[in-house]
Amino acid sequence: MNLTIHAAEGIHSGKTLCISGSKSESNRLLVLQALYPGIILKNLGDADDIRAMQEGLDRSKDVVDVGHAGTTMRFLTAYFASSPGRTVLLTGSARMQQRPIGVLVNALRQLGADITYTKNEGYPPMMIRGRSLSENQVTIPANISSQYISALILIAARLPEGLTLALEGQITSRPYIEMTLSLLGRIGFTYTFKGNEIHIPPQDLQEELTLTVESDWSSASYYYSLIAFSDPGTEIRLQSYYPDSLQGDRAIADIYAPLGVTTAFENGDLVLRKLKVEIVSGPELDLQNTPDLAQTLAVTCFGLGIPCRLRGLHTLKIKETDRLIALQTELGKLGATVHVTEDTLELEPARMIKEGIAIDTYHDHRMAMAFAPLALRKPITINDAAVVSKSYPNFWEHLDLLGVKQTRI
Repeated sequence: MNLTIHAAEGIHSGKTLCISGSKSESNRLLVLQALYPGIILKNLGDADDIRAMQEGLDRSKDVVDVGHAGTTMRFLTAYFASSPGRTVLLTGSARMQQRPIGVLVNALRQLGADITYTKNEGYPPMMIRGRSLSENQVTIPANISSQYISALILIAARLPEGLTLALEGQITSRPYIEMTLSLLGRIGFTYTFKGNEIHIPPQDLQEELTLTVESDWSSASYYYSLIAFSDPGTEIRLQSYYPDSLQGDRAIADIYAPLGVTTAFENGDLVLRKLKVEIVSGPELDLQNTPDLAQTLAVTCFGLGIPCRLRGLHTLKIKETDRLIALQTELGKLGATVHVTEDTLELEPARMIKEGIAIDTYHDHRMAMAFAPLALRKPITINDAAVVSKSYPNFWEHLDLLGVKQTRI
């Protein structure tokens, strides 16, 4: 499905949207629920990645195909490896089979896991023969992907001797590690995180409990972009967000404040409003802890006609696509000048936005959603628009409610 979208008259102010539960929280809690069945979950997300996790945890399957779901691949690798008596072939899409997982597998092998690559060394598919992991100490590089670390944290309390994790080097996406640990805290477990060492003793759930998943801040980021392009006074409300959020992408509120987008919390709603501001300079930011915001912010800056300098983006090379190259290519089609390295993106302002451009999404949900707000500047076509189902299936419906008109082509 390709969509041409535009909103020549701006968006409808005052609308309230209900975004489903955080993908990051939902997938972590689903693993914990599988380990501790006394957990009851409310407001789970309905994204493809979450469905992939639910299907992957189905104990009747000997072959689990996670498709494009990277988080699911990493979390299930640790889950199956620590499940005695369970043998599973874990695989994914062609792109997933190009995404490295050797760092996590090596760490699990340090703990005693039995994992064999069935195609290319260091990449899925893998044959995993679950067993009781008797070792309780592991060292893992901290600068590759926080999901490897979170995968180990999720299984740690079920290991016979618990787990001590030594993190080598500078920690990438630290808020996501802290989110995983905080979710352990919510179910009553203890842990320590001092310096570059995490210790989690063996523990079990003491009583049944119900947890409600907060709505997704990554999904909220696209509305920050829409508001940044809107007239002063425009307002959107998003339900089920909280100021004490565990999600790292809550940082979007501070990032967009200089761009004229204010954030308020009212009775469980996130309220975004546009102020009239003079933007004196483009953002220069280290997004090491929030790399999923890079695409949204780069497109926003392009649409506002301001430069940006973003760093800490090395993990974007191994996402659904190489997001740095994808941004450089697609923004370039619109008239931008973009320079990228392995870790950085620099955007120079363009005099005008080229019309009649179709944005390729590279099987990447965030490419589709990050570019959609440009519809407030010029009509734009999004190719393979249905890719948003990976994390936010109702995205186009919600844009329609806001007055962003859509035509299938």
